[in-house]
Amino acid sequence: MYLDNEDFLSWMEKLSKKLAIIGSDLKAMMATGEAFNNEDKLLDNQDLAFLLKVSYRTLQRYRDSGQLRYFSVRRKTFYRMADVKDFIQSYASKKEIVMFNKGIEDGKTLK
Repeated sequence: MYLDNEDFLSWMEKLSKKLAIIGSDLKAMMATGEAFNNEDKLLDNQDLAFLLKVSYRTLQRYRDSGQLRYFSVRRKTFYRMADVKDFIQSYASKKEIVMFNKGIEDGKTLK
């Protein structure tokens, strides 16, 4: 395949613009970790399944039954930490609540 200089430079310029956009998005994502307090942090399915030690299907059952509040962005499901804490306090035993809170305070589950 042969590219002349103009096509190559045009392609490289487009690539450079895309990389700049991705870089700025990445910087914004890294900054949000410090902007939110613990109650405002967002968890996705993978994070919450790991945190609660349940399957994705179990999370779906909790959502479908209305036990666990969530929202979706572009077909991806997110949970607010405050809603997760409310869910745990409503349906878990006291021992499980203590273990959950201790894990969050130690920073083992969320970063």
